Amino acid sequence: MRFVDEFRDAGRARALAARIAERCRPGRQYTFMEVCGGHTHTIYKHGLEDLLPPEVNLVHGPGCPVCVIPMGRVDDAIHIARQPDVIMTSFGDMTRVPGGTGSFLDAKAAGADIRMVYSPLDALTIARANPDRRVVFMAIGFETTAPSTAMTVLRAAEQGVTNFSVFCNHVMIIPAIKAILDSPDFRLDGFIGPGHVSAVIGCEPYGFIAREYAKPLVVAGFEPIDILASVLMLLDQLAEDRCEVENQYARVVPWQGNRIALSAIGRVMRLRPHFEWRGLGFIAHSALAMSDEYAAFDAERVFDLPGVRVADPKPCQCGEVLKGVLKPWECKVFGTACTPETPIGTCMVSSEGACAAYYNFGRFDREQMHRAAGEASRA
Repeated sequence: MRFVDEFRDAGRARALAARIAERCRPGRQYTFMEVCGGHTHTIYKHGLEDLLPPEVNLVHGPGCPVCVIPMGRVDDAIHIARQPDVIMTSFGDMTRVPGGTGSFLDAKAAGADIRMVYSPLDALTIARANPDRRVVFMAIGFETTAPSTAMTVLRAAEQGVTNFSVFCNHVMIIPAIKAILDSPDFRLDGFIGPGHVSAVIGCEPYGFIAREYAKPLVVAGFEPIDILASVLMLLDQLAEDRCEVENQYARVVPWQGNRIALSAIGRVMRLRPHFEWRGLGFIAHSALAMSDEYAAFDAERVFDLPGVRVADPKPCQCGEVLKGVLKPWECKVFGTACTPETPIGTCMVSSEGACAAYYNFGRFDREQMHRAAGEASRA
């Protein structure tokens, strides 16, 4: 297939759904985690859950970078933004993430100079245009966005820009998956692997999931046909007693990954000994920091940060949602106190957050949806 419409073809989708139903063993339940928030939105935007048989259950994972940023890191960023002569820059979905003292939007309303950018290069452009100001880029994301941050730092160094720095919050997907595998709540049959991250790191890093935990993983694209095909590939493996890493998204993801991107990350960044994830706690070697060679561009060294840990709001159950233990609608405050307009947790803020996907596309209760679908067909 060559065109996007082919990956959204209803006939192909129904045919794949029929094959998925045939592959399900009678009386067996299958639970697969779509690690990436982009997959979650495709599933519910296109109604894929309604096409799947009741035996197949899809749960969301920790693949939304905005969702896993702890509140204390947001507060540290706001502290930087409030310093004299600072321009804080960030991606748009980061501006609404709540910290313990509010969000970027709240700080901006109180007078901080916080600007939305589409890439770290935009922040570097702002730094060159404002040599008398200190410009900071709030860097978030998995290995998907880390290369662009690294390349921007390299360019800043080459151009001799001294008023630019990065508040680095890049996290890594493999330690997060391992934390889920080691969780006492773990009850998954396999993983729909993230496509964007895998375009950078490749497929080999997932090998331990099959070897050590005996769980299959299929790296998937982001169109409806991609996801349905990946579910079928997972069921094929289970039916044939195989446990492998497979690449459904081969049109984008090279098995070995993007060596140039990985090299840029390796030059500019280093592993942190540990990093706190919202809802998951501290995970060893799960995030990146600026290397000593590029310390001049490290906002954590340029500014004195409070570094205070902030506990998540008690009603919020983002952690359970991120681990696949709860569906978003099972959270006590979902759709009531916590909505996209008044978010309590990060899963309701981000465009890739599971709670936002369920809320925006009306996915509240699967049994309720099936009842509604049955009533609609009888009508």
